Amino acid sequence: MTEPYLLLVESNTSGTGPLFARRARDLGVRPVLLAEDPGRYAYARADDITVVEADTSAAGPVLAAVDALGAGPPAGVTTSSDYFVPVAAEIAHLLGLPGPDPAATVRCRHKGRQHAALAAAGVPVAAQTWATDAVTAADAVRRLGAPAILKPADGSGSTGVRLCAGAGDADRHAALLLARTHNERGIPTVPGLLIEEYVDGPEFSVEVFGRTPVAVVGKHLGAAPYFVESGHDVPAAVPTGTARLLADTAVAAVEALGLGHGAAHVELRLAARGPVVIEVNPRLAGGMIPELVRAALGIDLVAAQVGAALGDLPDLKPRSARHASLRFLVVEEPSVLEEVPVPAEPSVLEEPPADPSTASPYVTTSVLTARRGVSLVPRHDHRDRVGHAVATAPDGPSAARAADGALDLLRARLHIRSAPRSTV
Repeated sequence: MTEPYLLLVESNTSGTGPLFARRARDLGVRPVLLAEDPGRYAYARADDITVVEADTSAAGPVLAAVDALGAGPPAGVTTSSDYFVPVAAEIAHLLGLPGPDPAATVRCRHKGRQHAALAAAGVPVAAQTWATDAVTAADAVRRLGAPAILKPADGSGSTGVRLCAGAGDADRHAALLLARTHNERGIPTVPGLLIEEYVDGPEFSVEVFGRTPVAVVGKHLGAAPYFVESGHDVPAAVPTGTARLLADTAVAAVEALGLGHGAAHVELRLAARGPVVIEVNPRLAGGMIPELVRAALGIDLVAAQVGAALGDLPDLKPRSARHASLRFLVVEEPSVLEEVPVPAEPSVLEEPPADPSTASPYVTTSVLTARRGVSLVPRHDHRDRVGHAVATAPDGPSAARAADGALDLLRARLHIRSAPRSTV
């Protein structure tokens, strides 16, 4: 390995995960993925990416793995996985490479500390309190007023997040959260949980790069009491003044947390009192939002993030003014996909072709992402998404209608039936 290489500390298993490696190659840099479980990454095998088995839980073992490569220091270090942003940031810092402030990323990953920093800076946030036992959680719901949200302190992808109707509901859900010692990737969790005021109003995200707002995204959520994201619209269908207010609030949150290098995904609710920051993630958005931004605005956030890790200045100039919508097929009851998904192991395509079975020429992708015959039971988080449809159009309503229509066709083709069998 003589050419420059980009060190990827773990990765998303799909979506932006494969794109990070592809963009590195586009820039003439070899992607090298460090993974505790290389078998998790089917895309790496398909794309012939160098994968090195290593302990990725802390900077020390990762640096030892880098030394063992015998290829010298990397040209850059980054990750597409929420859970490994602090480790990647610390390694970049120790090697003198570009990256976010490690302390800021640690602060962001703990939602309680993040909330305290935002509140201290005057950024509008929901009222929140911390609990380490179910009784305290139930009492907090009584003080805040029901309904209230319970969530893990360091979760991702809506895992474990629930709207609790009252103290009894909170007591039961808190007991479940507190019993968890590891997250869905086997990583130890932070003890304790957060109880948060429920902010009524539509939800948005603002994709910030450095301290520049790139896109305001309209978000669609599944039915309460859970917060599974079921779709996105880029740009959000809001007046220009509202979009500017959401963007300004997001940038204020990024500044308050000491971020400013690379991407930040800021989630907000638009309440009667104005925008309220729900949380800030020091990484690129998931849910294929970067690809929607690229389709709508011509801005490649994945390329910008990879370039920033290598010390390049990002190109954030819009090259188009289109609209892109995505709708997820979400498992809402025990089910089995009876139709063979095509492709069997989907990945984000560079220029996905229109599905001939869709009713609109605006549809660019219509795909199932789970396998035939596998029992699916709702987990009430991002893992419930088993397919998606994407549409790009000259205007927002056309893109949304096309994506909705393609999702209806996709759902009809799936023939989901009740299947109370073992889950995966």
